[in-house]
Amino acid sequence: MKKGTLGVEFMVGVLMLAGAAALFFLAMKASNFASVENGADGYSITARFDNIGGLKARAPVTMAGVRIGQVQSIAIDSETFEAVVRMSIRPQYDGIPEDTFAKILTSGLLGEQYIGLDPGGSQDYLGEGGAITVTQSALVLEEVIGQFLFSKAEEASKGEGL
Repeated sequence: MKKGTLGVEFMVGVLMLAGAAALFFLAMKASNFASVENGADGYSITARFDNIGGLKARAPVTMAGVRIGQVQSIAIDSETFEAVVRMSIRPQYDGIPEDTFAKILTSGLLGEQYIGLDPGGSQDYLGEGGAITVTQSALVLEEVIGQFLFSKAEEASKGEGL
């Protein structure tokens, strides 16, 4: 083996390792594992939704497009059958009004869902254990299409009777 080929093979190996590391970090970022927050330094609030669609734990919580926290857990209330979403909010965002509006939104090509908060005008703020009472559930495409088709079929049946 020549001296020059050993250096080339070493550099190819280094580039392969760098590429594998870049792919690993990209996968972590895309799956939200790279930004795991345990909520220990923030505060926890909840919101109730009729339908959360594809929302998952560790999904971002944003306000005005800025990530202010993440979804900690999702459970179902056995009495009301609503989804109860617990969110961890970073401590520097401690001035969120009590009448804030929470909605489940979709972003990107892959359709990752996240919670968007629209602040209200209350002088009282959410704190540890606070609850957002005004929510908008996820838009489920199948339901929208079903409602559209049902309304068109209903219109057609009314038109035939005339």
